[in-house]
Amino acid sequence: MAEQWRIVGDFVDFCKCRVPCPCTFAQPPTEGDCEGIIAYRIREGNYGDVDLGGLNVVGVLRFEGNIWDEDTRMDAGLVLDERADERQREALQTVFGGQAGGWPKVFADTMLGNLLGLEFAPIELEIDDDLSSWRLSVPGKAEGSAELLTGPTSRPGERLAVLNPPGSEPGPGGGAVTYGIASKEKANAFGLDWERSGRSSKHIPFEWSSEDEF
Repeated sequence: MAEQWRIVGDFVDFCKCRVPCPCTFAQPPTEGDCEGIIAYRIREGNYGDVDLGGLNVVGVLRFEGNIWDEDTRMDAGLVLDERADERQREALQTVFGGQAGGWPKVFADTMLGNLLGLEFAPIELEIDDDLSSWRLSVPGKAEGSAELLTGPTSRPGERLAVLNPPGSEPGPGGGAVTYGIASKEKANAFGLDWERSGRSSKHIPFEWSSEDEF
């Protein structure tokens, strides 16, 4: 019998698209193709009796076309938090690989093409409580930092929030989308290599479980 599991956490990304990233609106990337870094921070979670709270997962990816189209697939490599012990590593691979069902299975079945590799490394993902900024560091593999998108009509103390987006990357269990502008985005992993700034970044809280049905 499959293990019951649940994860509550934060999703952030840094990508090639201009702000706002069209993928969240189920539209093609700004330039027709995209490459980016996605990261998940597990605030609380478990796989059976295995505690997953505090662990991080990072993906480095690329694709062409609208990722929500049936025939579009991404090439991606996965980095798992090296702090995870053997049972936690197995649980993370099972959940994020889609074998445990829920949204990760939908992602694996409909969006993932070539898996470029799986590695373990130190991952630091820091997110300000007020979402004014967030930062990612996977030494030698991926780096990113972003600040909250603001403008001349932004109200002090009130952040940008896009509700019910039609293409929420962490799935229907995602919450409000907060957009940022990346001051740094750098990747050198799984044969993918780029460095840039000034492009889209976003934060989305999410909740997944083995009870989710799609």
